[in-house]
Amino acid sequence: MGRRPARCVRFQKNKPYIKSRFCRGVPDAKIRIYDCGAKKTPVDQFPFVAHLVSDEKEQLTACALEAARVACNKYLVKNTGKEGYHIRCRAHPFHVIRQNKMLSCAGADRLSSGMRGSYGKPMEMAARIAIGQIIVSVRAKDSNAHHVIEALRRAKFKFPGRQKIMRSNKWGFTKFDRQDYARGRKEGWLVADGASV
Repeated sequence: MGRRPARCVRFQKNKPYIKSRFCRGVPDAKIRIYDCGAKKTPVDQFPFVAHLVSDEKEQLTACALEAARVACNKYLVKNTGKEGYHIRCRAHPFHVIRQNKMLSCAGADRLSSGMRGSYGKPMEMAARIAIGQIIVSVRAKDSNAHHVIEALRRAKFKFPGRQKIMRSNKWGFTKFDRQDYARGRKEGWLVADGASV
């Protein structure tokens, strides 16, 4: 019994169903690393940032998030070098997906109970995404902007539904516009604090 395709779990039908003391034996999410690339790079060095934004209300499995992260990472390592970017996955899979296991071998018709007692077993994790929610963000130098956009375009292929790639006017992962950021750093009311201010 392999993993089912995304079309089985794409829509948000039920309430959020998370790992708890009632829902035990949940397998770990496939995605373990949410930040990759040069994540310790000071905030001043990576002014450009682009986001992959969802255009639908849906669920993205942890497998899809991991596949997108790997695709994005691979392209950027090849084109910008290991220290030329910082990817951050902004969606976290907390929702548990259940599957009602069916037997499909010969003679299964005597064993299988169909929809009787059909409450499934926890199988995988998914992130619940709203319209306009950011899924992945990448910061880099302005000279690598086109590489970042291409990497996010490749990450899009791993997800169901529609996504948009947005270039941000903000400076890196901060909440300040570029002009405000430059002014704040010059006047001293913004202090660099690692990847943020």
